[in-house]
Amino acid sequence: MDTYAKTNEEHLIYDLHVERDGNDKNIENVIDTSKKCFTCDICGQTFLQKQFLEDHCDSHTKDKPYSCDASGNGFFQQDRINPRHQTHTNEKLYSCDACGKIFSVKSNLNRHYQTHINEGPVSCEVCGKSYSRKDRLKVHYRTHANEKPFSCDVCGKKMYQKCDLNRHYRIHTNKKPFSCDVCGKKMYQKCDLNRHYRVHTNKKPHSCDICHKNFSEKSNLTSHVRTHTNEKPYSCNVCDKVFSNKSYLNTHYRMHTNEKPFSCDVCHKDFSRKSHLNVHLRTHTNEKRFSCDVCHKQFSQKSNLKIHFQTHSNEKPYFCDICNKHFARKSYLNEHYRIHSNRKQNSIEIEKDFL
Repeated sequence: MDTYAKTNEEHLIYDLHVERDGNDKNIENVIDTSKKCFTCDICGQTFLQKQFLEDHCDSHTKDKPYSCDASGNGFFQQDRINPRHQTHTNEKLYSCDACGKIFSVKSNLNRHYQTHINEGPVSCEVCGKSYSRKDRLKVHYRTHANEKPFSCDVCGKKMYQKCDLNRHYRIHTNKKPFSCDVCGKKMYQKCDLNRHYRVHTNKKPHSCDICHKNFSEKSNLTSHVRTHTNEKPYSCNVCDKVFSNKSYLNTHYRMHTNEKPFSCDVCHKDFSRKSHLNVHLRTHTNEKRFSCDVCHKQFSQKSNLKIHFQTHSNEKPYFCDICNKHFARKSYLNEHYRIHSNRKQNSIEIEKDFL
């Protein structure tokens, strides 16, 4: 333990500058004034060695001259390629002296070691959620303050963490580094790939206690339970509309911002939802996945098949609350309402003529 602390101290001694965070009174601003300092002209951060300043300046220019042969990812410094390459080869060179857990990157070992030397878990004073590290608690506090310091320079979307921003960039670059070895489908994130595997295994470990419906993900079960409780904890701060699922709220926000992050590779038409893009792509491929059991007519969308089926069943679920006339489609009902509104308008004009 003493050896690790000494090594860690030597590793950090080159940079004695620590910025003060207004939300954390325990962090002090420390600068060794006896040594010459090199200051970044862009953000004002100070370094004791010129090389560290030069490496830091690369992060502002986004110039990444070094790349990994395995993944193609770019890096500001050449010495960061080797630790990254070990993630592809699954090579793990660094071992924890306390518990024996091994890591491929030394910085991950350093962070892990804090779980042993900390006095105990740290808790959020707002909601009581616990974390093993102070830096994770600091990031968590941003969710309460709605502080999103990392912004996408393509679409302007803001994030709580830099790692979230890095993953978000893949939407714009269409980079999908994680691939399913069963069907070949590619994913933006590794967690998406892990969830996708359950499609092949049909594993659904999470079950609803009310209706016993099974789900492959716990988050889907949590959202499903709200259909029974009618709980809608997510609210739009623009129009106050409430939602049972955060993803529904995120999709709804795009209606206000007019953000359309999903683009067709064929005609470059943009969409606010990925599902809308998937449906649109069928107009190019002429794919019609949904077939009528009665007449075998095919459709590209399930909703169109459902509407078509009403011609066989003569089902008319939509009715006018004025004259009680029934319709097979809601669009027909909306068009019918204009008849009543026109009659009302004509009646008002006739009354004005008699005045």
